Amino acid sequence: MRRLKTALSLSAGFAALVTYNPALAQTSGDQAADDAGDSNVIIVTARRQDELLTEVPASVTVFGADAIDKTGIERADEFVQLTAGVTIITGTAEAGDTQINIRGINGTRDAESSVALVVDGILKTNTAQLNQKQGTLRQIEVLKGPQGALYGRNAAAGAIVIQTLKPGDFLEGGIEASAAQDNTYKASAYVSVPVGEGSGLVLSGSYTTSDGFFRNSFLNNRAVVDDQETWSIDGRFVTQLGDDTELDVKARYADLSGASINFNASFHLPNFAGVNPDFFEDVNDHPFNFYSNIRPTNDQQTFEASAKIEHQFDAAVLTAWVLYSDVDQALTADGTSADFARFTFPGATPASVTASNSCFATTAALTGFPVNSPGFVGNNPVPFIFDPANGSTFGPYSPTTCDGTQYQIRNQTDISAEVRLASDSDGPLNWQVGAYFLNIDRDVGVSLGADLGQGIIRELFNDANSTNPTTQLYFDNFNTNVYAAFGSVDWEPSDRFNVGVALRYDIEDRSVSNLVPVATDPFTGGPINPGQAFGAIADQSRTFKQLQPKVSLRYGLTDDVNVYANWGIGFKSGGFNNQGSAAVIDQNFNQFLGTNILIEDVFDKETSSAFEAGIKGSLWDGRVTFDLVGYYTQADDVQFFEFFVGAFGLLRIVSNIDEVEIYGAEFNTNIEIVEGWDIFGSLNVTESEIKANSSRPNTVGNKSPSTSDYTINLGTQVVAPIANSFDLVMRADYRITGPTFFHTVQDDVGPTLFSGLLPGSALMLPAFVGDADLTPTEREAFGVLDLRVGLEGENWKITAFADNMFNRKYLNEVIPAVEFGGSFISPGGRRRLGVEVGYKF
Repeated sequence: MRRLKTALSLSAGFAALVTYNPALAQTSGDQAADDAGDSNVIIVTARRQDELLTEVPASVTVFGADAIDKTGIERADEFVQLTAGVTIITGTAEAGDTQINIRGINGTRDAESSVALVVDGILKTNTAQLNQKQGTLRQIEVLKGPQGALYGRNAAAGAIVIQTLKPGDFLEGGIEASAAQDNTYKASAYVSVPVGEGSGLVLSGSYTTSDGFFRNSFLNNRAVVDDQETWSIDGRFVTQLGDDTELDVKARYADLSGASINFNASFHLPNFAGVNPDFFEDVNDHPFNFYSNIRPTNDQQTFEASAKIEHQFDAAVLTAWVLYSDVDQALTADGTSADFARFTFPGATPASVTASNSCFATTAALTGFPVNSPGFVGNNPVPFIFDPANGSTFGPYSPTTCDGTQYQIRNQTDISAEVRLASDSDGPLNWQVGAYFLNIDRDVGVSLGADLGQGIIRELFNDANSTNPTTQLYFDNFNTNVYAAFGSVDWEPSDRFNVGVALRYDIEDRSVSNLVPVATDPFTGGPINPGQAFGAIADQSRTFKQLQPKVSLRYGLTDDVNVYANWGIGFKSGGFNNQGSAAVIDQNFNQFLGTNILIEDVFDKETSSAFEAGIKGSLWDGRVTFDLVGYYTQADDVQFFEFFVGAFGLLRIVSNIDEVEIYGAEFNTNIEIVEGWDIFGSLNVTESEIKANSSRPNTVGNKSPSTSDYTINLGTQVVAPIANSFDLVMRADYRITGPTFFHTVQDDVGPTLFSGLLPGSALMLPAFVGDADLTPTEREAFGVLDLRVGLEGENWKITAFADNMFNRKYLNEVIPAVEFGGSFISPGGRRRLGVEVGYKF
């Protein structure tokens, strides 16, 4: 509550400052100039119909073609940073791993997204596509609050609606290239050509490569920590099949290769701090260094194709589309098991003896090698709690072979289709009805192996006699069929009043089949998957259903000012963890430590009830625009990602938080000081509280995970004529992101695996000495300034840019592994200076 009062005071002061000094904020929508008309007239499709942004009864952020060009944004992680109340985590583990948080409702790693992605009217359902380039962008709309009734699946937190270049009846094209620090180079090009009468083709391509910001100290300072290379090609063909029918066909292919899992470990064991203060570390103070002996890799290939047809009847439009999407992902990386001696002690099997010998050999060779404190490489690979005089503290991703390897795959194929009939008239009543189908076929595998110094075999299962024997394997096939029907009615009896009602009903039939062979772990003697302790794991199936209504109201106080309100139900389907997850948690934590962590192999659906009310409009002939809104959300069975580490290896699971309450306020404004000079900004304040959590009952009263207390965006843009043929363009964007906890366990204390190991170790300490305090896992507030300055002619531009101008060091993500007594932390981007050139015809 104290933070809420502080944030509300900040909000009030911010609003007052804007009132008396109109120089700080913007309604983000006014960044989007309609190329065909008045820059203050912005057309959006927030309710799947064209309407004025100022009259949409919802909070919407819009970026038009001019804003996209002047900000240089291409992907979700870039335009999200310009949007109030929205944060993103992407690419920390792998390229397709993207989680977007909108006003406290968060996407969940290994579950479905909470944000729908709609490109040119077609819903994409694979979370791996959220942060991919989507062709030649022309407009981006970010909708906040539940949008499932209108936009469909996975829109519980909001929707991102993108429009790309549609071919016209004349030739146009462009090319853009940039060069920046860290061997960072980008190039993109497009061409739009008419193909006969009534037809046209757009081809777009892009290429990006970068060494990344960080280097691996063990591998001769090689750029293998966050390096990446991507390329893509998009095609769009539109043709008129008669006077009333249009066919729109699209295809794209994208390829990515680079690194994965750019994390360090940070410990939160206060009773160990007497030995070394770094055992109780504030994650914000961690000095990032990377020492893995395994070169991490990440590969992603994407192919998708779609066809959409629109037919105009006398008073209605029939729209039907079909989409095929295939995204294959794989990663290799170092392991996490060094501190729990999984591969250290010689055992009864040749595989365990070989792994132990490898651990001892690499440890001896690296004694004294510098690693992140409090880690150290001693004479003996046995963790220091078992050998205080000569033991080691490796942490995960160490330079030795003692921590093992990991290989993961996530291959997903989607086939989806929708048919919709919508009214097409200027009358006071508009409506639409439709149906939707989706099939998802997804294979997910996580394989842990012994590191024998001969690299990783890119197979999920390798026998005990191989050079990378498998010690643990999760491998499942998930199949989903989705059926939905939807409709909406919008009534506008006068220019001042509008009411809309939308309804959607979803049925998701989900099943899972375990693909792990029945085999023995060559190191522990148990099953290779803990869920197989009593034989093969049986197939499972569940059906998740939900009705999603949405009601919206708008009333025009004047011709330029509207008040609005809306309410809706959000829905995200339940699903399955890798089978055997519950058995791992029960054996290694509940039975060993006496904890009561509730993890199931099946997680429940997530629902939310969200209300929003606000006022938006313009003043002084459109020179000032504003949007002030408040919101309240109650979310049930919130899906939450947890990461567990121990001697068993690693485990990624999804749990449910029974009830979370969220409320807050948001303000956006844009002020045109003089023609060509705009000042803009936004402020979002969010307060949240966990009301019930059977998975971890002690977290009741904590904040919703991954939810920043506030976000502030401030910026200015100047377009000043220098000569008759070109302008000076300058833009500055400053984003402040408030304090953020990433786990339900926050300023809490609890037992760890060290609590269970210490009493029987050589140290013979009481169990509580190994307890963790997670207070230092909160990411502190940080601000990032981006600058762009250049010259722009009618068809050319040259721009110098500085991303993170002041080189602010901040964290991209913190993943507490509570019972490990630490967190896995990933750094945000550092300063990068570069130059960009472009030409259009």
